[in-house]
Amino acid sequence: MIEIQIDYRGELHCEAMHGPSTALICTDAPVDNHGKGESFSPTDLLAAALGSCMATVMGIAARRKDVDLKGMRIRVEKYMSDEQPRRVSKLAVKIQMPIEEDHPERKLLQATGHGCPVRHSIHPDIEVPVTWVWANQG
Repeated sequence: MIEIQIDYRGELHCEAMHGPSTALICTDAPVDNHGKGESFSPTDLLAAALGSCMATVMGIAARRKDVDLKGMRIRVEKYMSDEQPRRVSKLAVKIQMPIEEDHPERKLLQATGHGCPVRHSIHPDIEVPVTWVWANQG
């Protein structure tokens, strides 16, 4: 169990503290939902969690196979639904890999990325298309 302490600071701002490390993350409501957009929104953190989880588990798998993924870049585009209730409707992921498409560990890394814990925790109604761009694809 990991504890996250969240303090509401007013003006739609929150500060979240990671119990074990005391690292802080601040949030603000987005501009399109009464906020100033001065920091990550809570739904932005969902998108960040997905991308960083995919990168982390692929990094673990790559390390076991002695594959260097330094330079991997993941972009997650978050889309909100137009209908009520307000919710994330799509998280489009683009993964730029520093290895070539014909790398012997490609399938392992793709399966690992798709199988990350955050992805398994996202509601099935949320679309999560993933695009892979390999080093030899420019």
